[in-house]
Amino acid sequence: MSAGDYEVPEGLYYTREHEWAKVLDDGTVLMGITDYAQKQLHEIVNVELPEVGAEVEQMAPFASVDSVKATSEIYAPVSGTVVEVNEALLDRPELLNEDPYGQGWIARIRPRSREELERELANLMKAKDYASYTREAEGGAESG
Repeated sequence: MSAGDYEVPEGLYYTREHEWAKVLDDGTVLMGITDYAQKQLHEIVNVELPEVGAEVEQMAPFASVDSVKATSEIYAPVSGTVVEVNEALLDRPELLNEDPYGQGWIARIRPRSREELERELANLMKAKDYASYTREAEGGAESG
């Protein structure tokens, strides 16, 4: 699916702060920033990753990216423990621009429980809703 100039893959969950989340077969959640986010940031030049083992709360900042325009917080789409980070981003932050839904993933989070994960996923948007949200953001004043 696309929203204007932005790719919005089906099967992912999206935050209002432009992160995506994918529930993997092992119950962990892979996350990154959306195509919309990387295009708004322009050229990403640095990534500050969370620590493996860090406890994160849904919609609390836990990482950041620096672009030629600004530094932006990255928010955890779900609560849990960071079990893996994409260390390739330390040497190649441009992966966030080149492949935000693939090689540009940021972290993998193990939710505290399946029940909590289900509750938190209900707070996020599906592709159709996120596509509408980005179209509205483009048409109106930017919020942030």
